[in-house]
Amino acid sequence: MQRFISKELIKWKNSQYRKPLILKGARQIGKTYILRQFGNENYENVAYFNFEHDEDLYNLFERTKDPKRILEQLSFVHGRAILPEKTLIIFDEIQECLNALNSLKYFNEEANDYHIACAGSLLGTRLSHTSFPVGKIEFFDMYPMTFSEFLIADGLENLVNYMKSVNKIETIPDIFFYMLEEKLKTYFIIGGMPEAVSAWVNDKDIDLVNNI
Repeated sequence: MQRFISKELIKWKNSQYRKPLILKGARQIGKTYILRQFGNENYENVAYFNFEHDEDLYNLFERTKDPKRILEQLSFVHGRAILPEKTLIIFDEIQECLNALNSLKYFNEEANDYHIACAGSLLGTRLSHTSFPVGKIEFFDMYPMTFSEFLIADGLENLVNYMKSVNKIETIPDIFFYMLEEKLKTYFIIGGMPEAVSAWVNDKDIDLVNNI
């Protein structure tokens, strides 16, 4: 499903001022999915590491702060070479490993040709209990799917294009008004969590959506 934040990720990749990125947001809104999709579409290789699922990763960041040494060990874990500018390194649930979080400062200062994007939940709570490399990291906030993203997922990009074309207060033609009204009510019921939206788009089964 299309997410508008993808355009911001591409800008981040191409920026000469790029820093390690942390994508913040609630659980289950698609942070991991969008980073993996972005990596697969824009890099030769994606090196994915999840600190919630693999606690053995913690040791790599306890023993050294040297980015080159960390990258060497991560390459062994990944099973492939991690290359500058060609590999997207994803640290998922980075809030679970504070040493990894703090290592982003050294990646920014000493190995900034490596592209690192992280996903984190409840980061505000974790950051209040640790020192943090202010100014060495970029943050993007991610949210559940917007009404426009919901419409596109439901195959109604024409309605999104119509809304973008409206640049003054005027009466909406009935053919658009009633469709938008109906879809907005549906969006209020389904919400913007990607799994629920996907279930609705594919099956139109409200019981399935409610279970999700």
